[in-house]
Amino acid sequence: MQKLSINQWAEEDRPREKMMRLGAGALSNAELLAILIGSGSQDESAVDLMKRVLADCGNNLNTLGKKTIAELTDGRYKGLGPAKAVTVLAACELGKRRQREAAEERRRFDSALAIYEYMLPQMQDLGEEEAWVMLMNQNFGLINCVRLSHGGITETAVDIRLAIKNALLCNATVIALCHNHPSGNARPSGDDDRLTQRMKKACELMRLHFLDHLIVTDGRYYSYAEEGRL
Repeated sequence: MQKLSINQWAEEDRPREKMMRLGAGALSNAELLAILIGSGSQDESAVDLMKRVLADCGNNLNTLGKKTIAELTDGRYKGLGPAKAVTVLAACELGKRRQREAAEERRRFDSALAIYEYMLPQMQDLGEEEAWVMLMNQNFGLINCVRLSHGGITETAVDIRLAIKNALLCNATVIALCHNHPSGNARPSGDDDRLTQRMKKACELMRLHFLDHLIVTDGRYYSYAEEGRL
């Protein structure tokens, strides 16, 4: 009796659909490898093929990664040609390299200069004003950066609620507000002052640390924190 191809399986059992629904962690090694090779042969699905390959490796990915292209394409594994063998071994090599690399540490944004250097590339060529909020953890590591408004910054144009909502959704504890002055003049306006005070009050109410409000221009910045105005 001929085996069903993966395309004939129930949708919830297919590796790609299963990964999209449940995440990569829910898949077996054979299912993950089957996604890489795409198809097996007329007599064997990609999952069954990779189960057999893994079994010959003692079900050990490290052993699989030591195989050569010639060993994987010597005729024992019908449906596994040179292109698929290269894909499998490339994935094994990436896994080894990932294991060797240390996790990248989050850059600290605990100073106005660090915030300015991060936001300048985003803002230096803008023809209109934009307001952004940087959301950080308690160690001043950046979690997310969200645009709050575009085209004119006033105390009412920037949605403070959106900033607070995003902070709570990502469990941020520190907030820094940034906006640009396309004119090149970094001095704050009355609207900038009122916006700063509204953000400060909202953060105090929600027990968030309002780190700074930076006005960014090409070549200079104004920091409310450095000026002692927070």
